Amino acid sequence: MNVIFMGTPDFAAGTLEALMQAGHTITLVVTQPDKRGGRGHSRLHSPVAEAAMAHGLPVYQPPKIREDAAVQYLESINADVIVVVAFGQLLPKKILTMKKYGCINIHASLLPKYRGAAPIQWAVIDGEKESGVTAMQMDEGLDTGDMLLKTVVPLDPKETGGSLFDKLSQAGAKLCVETLAGLEAGTLRPEKQGESPTAYASMLTREMGKIDWTKDAASIERLVRGLNPWPSAYTGLYKKSLKIWDCEVCPSGASKGVCGEILTVTKDLLTVQTGDGVLAVRELQLEGRRRMETGAFLRGFPVKEGTILG
Repeated sequence: MNVIFMGTPDFAAGTLEALMQAGHTITLVVTQPDKRGGRGHSRLHSPVAEAAMAHGLPVYQPPKIREDAAVQYLESINADVIVVVAFGQLLPKKILTMKKYGCINIHASLLPKYRGAAPIQWAVIDGEKESGVTAMQMDEGLDTGDMLLKTVVPLDPKETGGSLFDKLSQAGAKLCVETLAGLEAGTLRPEKQGESPTAYASMLTREMGKIDWTKDAASIERLVRGLNPWPSAYTGLYKKSLKIWDCEVCPSGASKGVCGEILTVTKDLLTVQTGDGVLAVRELQLEGRRRMETGAFLRGFPVKEGTILG
């Protein structure tokens, strides 16, 4: 097929590569405009733009895809289908219906679960046992179009937002290739979505990572994994920010302190009282220092039992 590909982050770049390897012709790559960052505020290309330029593909970066000039330009491009993977802008009806097979979206959840911007991280935070990827025929709603294909991905007990991101990126790339083959062969049977059984998977913010020690230990442990690597879960220690990178729920026992209190400090770990249960912290990072295992941290930065985090 001739394909217009629309996407922006790392998650989408793998699908672009897979489509080319499957023999599809990418007639245009549409991605978000370059950002400014780093020393000297140099231009930073999106991962999809980088992948496209590496293969010599034409790249289009409209500030607003809904503007008439952008719509007219896409109309002029020869394509059978538009593939959309984490593009970052809502598409108008004119774009959704302009090509023979419309717009196909690869969404990182088992729809109708976790519609929204951050389905990967919320699946971990909520303690889901499995996630997956859905290929969807896009409509004007937000992740509400008819489902075409799905693939299920089990979650590891120590799954992080980052590790699940990698798994679903690979699964999504493979599913997209299968979906285009099914469209061309006419073998797909679109399935309507029902109501979502989960809350909208809202965009992540740094503020989400602030640990509320009154919550139960299991919920905090999932938050730490879900927000790893970004924006990360954090608390306060001696008026400095302390990121928690890895922790585990201790075997059940009677509460011994107030919420956020460091109960024990050993050679290799420290334990913290929560609203229900105790957490053992195994990897952390104090503001201005590198990320390290708790044992290494404690050798250079002694912490006293009874200290209150937060």
